[in-house]
Amino acid sequence: MNFSEATIIVLGLMLFEIISSVDNAVVNADVLSKMSKKARRWFLVYGILIAVFLIRGLLPLLIVYFSNSNMGIINAFTATFSSNELIRETIEKSKPILLGGGGIYLIFLFLHWLFMESKKYAFFLERHIHKNYSFWFYSAASVILLLVVWLTIRIDPLIALGTVVGSTAFFITSGFKKNAEEKEKN
Repeated sequence: MNFSEATIIVLGLMLFEIISSVDNAVVNADVLSKMSKKARRWFLVYGILIAVFLIRGLLPLLIVYFSNSNMGIINAFTATFSSNELIRETIEKSKPILLGGGGIYLIFLFLHWLFMESKKYAFFLERHIHKNYSFWFYSAASVILLLVVWLTIRIDPLIALGTVVGSTAFFITSGFKKNAEEKEKN
C-alpha cells in the first residue's frame, strides 16, 4: 500500500467516524431530552461505559477470537496489537465471515427501518411502504438471507456462515430493543 492509498483510506475512515458521531449525538440528544434526570445520568454513564469499553474494546477481541478460535483468547488479544505476518494472514482468512455478517446485518437494519419503523417521511414512497407493506419485512429479510446463502455457499461457505451469524445478531439485538421499548412504555 502506498502513501496516497493509505491517505485516502484514513480520510475515508475519518469522514465515516465524524458522520457516525454526529448522527449518534443527534439521536442521543433526542433520546435524552425525553428522559428524567436520573435516567439521563444512567444512560450517559452506562451508555459510555458500554459503548466505549464493551462494544469498541471487548467486541472486536471476541470477533477476532471467534472467527479464529484456533488462536486462543490470549493470542487473539495480542494479535490486535501485533504486526506479525502470520497473525495478519489468520485474521485475513476471517474476512468472509465478518463481511458476510456485517453486510447482512446492515441490509436487515435498512429493511427494518424501511418497513417497520415509524418516522418522519421524506418521500411518498416511504409512507406508502410503511403504511401498506410493513408486514413484508420478515418475508424480504428471509428471501434475501436465503438468496445470499444460496449464492455464496458455493463460492465460500464462510460467507454463508457469516450471513447467518449476521442475521442471528440482527434478530437478537432487534428483540432486545423491542423488549426495552415495551418496558419503557410500562
